[in-house]
Amino acid sequence: MQNSGILYICPTPIGNLEDITLRALRILKEVDIIACEDTRVTQKLLNHYEIKTKLTSYHKFSEKEKSEYIINLLKNGQNIALVSDAGTPLISDPGLELVKLAYYNDIKVIPLPGANAAITAASASYLETPNFCFLGFLPRSRKEKEDLLTKYQHINIIFYESPNRLVKTLEEISEILDNKIVVVARELTKIYEEIKRDSFENQIKHYTEKPPRGEIVVIIEALPQQVGTFDDIELNEKIKILDKADYTTKEISKILSLLTNSPKSHVYDLSIKLKEARR
Repeated sequence: MQNSGILYICPTPIGNLEDITLRALRILKEVDIIACEDTRVTQKLLNHYEIKTKLTSYHKFSEKEKSEYIINLLKNGQNIALVSDAGTPLISDPGLELVKLAYYNDIKVIPLPGANAAITAASASYLETPNFCFLGFLPRSRKEKEDLLTKYQHINIIFYESPNRLVKTLEEISEILDNKIVVVARELTKIYEEIKRDSFENQIKHYTEKPPRGEIVVIIEALPQQVGTFDDIELNEKIKILDKADYTTKEISKILSLLTNSPKSHVYDLSIKLKEARR
């Protein structure tokens, strides 16, 4: 759409007001309007950097109606920056509806790099494996929580949690998973920043005795996958099923290696032996 404005996705500090890029400051000064979760929170940032740009509220309770309003402003050529109260917008914050409508209306969307609590916490947690999944806030339902955590237990799991629910959540997870280590990072970049890496038992004890405050990131360290958990009898039965379905020996070894975490070479050898036994 010609002559339409640009929607900027603009990260803001997660605590320390110095953690904002020069580019983000320039964009916040140059745009016509800043759409923000809480105008009072964003105004503190703008006052700190003497930025006079007009604000409009954009939060989860007004997301749908406000998205249409902002899209109309963009269509009329105004440039708008979307910010959240802290960190990168759309990462467990409002904005999905607005960005979706922007793309539907051929409005240019420009994301800026910047602060993010999940990545900040992960960088200081010396995780043994680099892979992780980010789950935002966990579902409240025990069943949904169990299904989700079990699905990803073999990679590092990162999620946000509120202070008043932290201990209960850690207790539930310790009952669901066999993972041993959990990192609790809170008040990141602020005066009382704390990054604590310990067992579930010790974390629960610590935060029961000293109830936490502030924004919290939780990281569950990946549970190492066990090799050879399927014995040869089980593997042979699965090989026979796949062989009847006309999978090649190479395909069978790859599929069962992924499904059972057995060495691919071992599955391949079993497959060859079964074929030779049938001759």
